[in-house]
Amino acid sequence: ALSLGYSGVQVITVQRIIDFFNNDIIPIVCDRGSLGASGDLAPLANLFLPLIGVGDVYYQGRKREAMSVLDEFGWKPIRLMSKEGLALLNGTQFMSANGVFAMLRAFKLSKKADLIAAVSLEAFDGCLDPFLDCLHQMRPHKGQIETADNFRKLLEGSELIAREKDHVQDPYSFRCIPQVHGATKDAIRYVASVLLTEINSVTDNPTIFPDEDKIISGGNFHGQPLAISYDFLAIALAELGNISERRVAQLIMGLRGLPEFLVANPGVNSGFMIPQYASASMVSQNKMYCYAASSDSIVSSNGQEDHVSMGANAAIKIFKVMDNLNHILAIELMNAAQGIDFRRPAKTSPILENFLKEYRKEVAFVNDDIVMYKEIHKTVAFLNRISLEFMD
Repeated sequence: ALSLGYSGVQVITVQRIIDFFNNDIIPIVCDRGSLGASGDLAPLANLFLPLIGVGDVYYQGRKREAMSVLDEFGWKPIRLMSKEGLALLNGTQFMSANGVFAMLRAFKLSKKADLIAAVSLEAFDGCLDPFLDCLHQMRPHKGQIETADNFRKLLEGSELIAREKDHVQDPYSFRCIPQVHGATKDAIRYVASVLLTEINSVTDNPTIFPDEDKIISGGNFHGQPLAISYDFLAIALAELGNISERRVAQLIMGLRGLPEFLVANPGVNSGFMIPQYASASMVSQNKMYCYAASSDSIVSSNGQEDHVSMGANAAIKIFKVMDNLNHILAIELMNAAQGIDFRRPAKTSPILENFLKEYRKEVAFVNDDIVMYKEIHKTVAFLNRISLEFMD
């Protein structure tokens, strides 16, 4: 943003920021304090204090005072000139940076949701018809078509999906996967487009136009485009968890030849009852996090800043939604893999068999009641570690 040349900063200031980045000198930034208008003032102050020799950084794995690291490199603190303080603080970089990181995770979570849901569909002895392309061409939302296509590829060559069914329809949490997962894909793409525009924009104030000899005080620091988009993203990601938990519930209800609670040895064993509780709890917590931060505002700066975006708050809470979603999907995988094992010796597709083979190296079939939270943690670690080669 500063390098575009409309912010009125010295070249040395931009160069020092690049030097910090290239040498892995990471300023320590607090995650609270921004109202998302007039820039991310407090977090960006944390970010740029080290330029003037104040504040703290992470360097070589340790928290260090910024001045000591500057001395180590033989760098003098930057002496900020006119307008530079405003240029460094009056921007949306904090909420933008969090958004970029969130988007990278969101794309992966969307892919993993498809992969795990496909295992659940097989475990539930679901039908392929709702994923046929001709159906989705009648309602051609891009994400919907893409999701159905993913499932046809994932399930190609499956004995389970090809065998004759005793039932005509599946519950919505299975039948409507293309519509629900697809809508989330479309939402993620939309938010990515907004974010791409934002990170290539000038968002400090005032903006300097040297060729026109103008200095214009405006409102490009206002984070409303990001705030609304992040709230939208939170809702879209939460819905992946919402429908995932419903599939888990269907798998433990003793339907379609599966034992209740997926218990291998019934009696005193409660099987997969409590993981569904945990999933339901996190789904409800995500609904709480879907409160629209962008619908909030509070007056600051003695009434001058009388409408703010709360974009930073919208960005931060996405991570809480995604952390819950990661655990919800892990619980679904645990249940789906258990259900598939009850279908043996029938096999699913080669892609899913390979995926389940890798998973079973980490998490075993449950015969008798065990401490489930450890298995959830192992499943989360597995999902965080695997590549998405199963989807590519």
